[in-house]
Amino acid sequence: MKINKLFFGAIAFALMFASCKPAEEIAYIADAQRDSAFALKGQFSGGIQANDLLSIYVQSETPESTIQFNQETNKIVVTTNGTVMNSGNSVVSGYLVNHDGDIIFPVLGKIHVVGLTHNELAALIEKQLISQGHITDPVVTVKLMNFKVCVLGDVTRPGQLVVAGERLTIFEALSMVGDLTIYGQRHNVTVIREENGVRTIGEIDLSSKSVFDSPYYYLHQNDVVYVEPNMRKKKNAERDPMTMTYISSAVSIVSVLSSVFYYYILSRYYMDKN
Repeated sequence: MKINKLFFGAIAFALMFASCKPAEEIAYIADAQRDSAFALKGQFSGGIQANDLLSIYVQSETPESTIQFNQETNKIVVTTNGTVMNSGNSVVSGYLVNHDGDIIFPVLGKIHVVGLTHNELAALIEKQLISQGHITDPVVTVKLMNFKVCVLGDVTRPGQLVVAGERLTIFEALSMVGDLTIYGQRHNVTVIREENGVRTIGEIDLSSKSVFDSPYYYLHQNDVVYVEPNMRKKKNAERDPMTMTYISSAVSIVSVLSSVFYYYILSRYYMDKN
């Protein structure tokens, strides 16, 4: 009986140890001192790109002068399909940046916008409205309407995220997909970024405070985040996926047989004693 307990205890301990993961492998910003402050160096906007859908709104102290610039008939209606977090498919209107990097703005005509920040585009439109005598005191607001990133790999719910606004950190994106799984590597998360025809592949370490200095801390439009599985999962993938099931079944069968054998010996003992 004592030997049986030791045997099954050893098996249980081995299985538990095999499933455990060192705490330092799953902790975020483990080397950061608590109650410390970090200056964020990254930019959360990478500038306007082709296929961006822009909202451009013109204001003035004389509202009647802005009507022709804010009418819905001036805008392109775009149907957004795909996986949208907390929303379904929707129809939105805005100014779609074409492949040449231009938009067609009412009255002003074609404007080249690729590479400009939203504030720079707003200032450019304001300047043209004033110089061409359309509005004397315009205030232009430019916003991105289709900010999206993809999160793939060892996360709970991989997919495409479409979010309001244009400020999204790596931690916010991961929280929207249910966080990394226990097998996801925190030390080398890959971020694929394409801006102005240039594709870069960067790496970010979620376990270190250096994450706040990374240019990939703030995600940009169309970024792809990939979480690589750790070595334990890679090794497990090379094995028969039913191995643990077989081991568990074998342990259960041995346990049942041992119990039956134990009660048989115990019953024979009492029968011989009587």
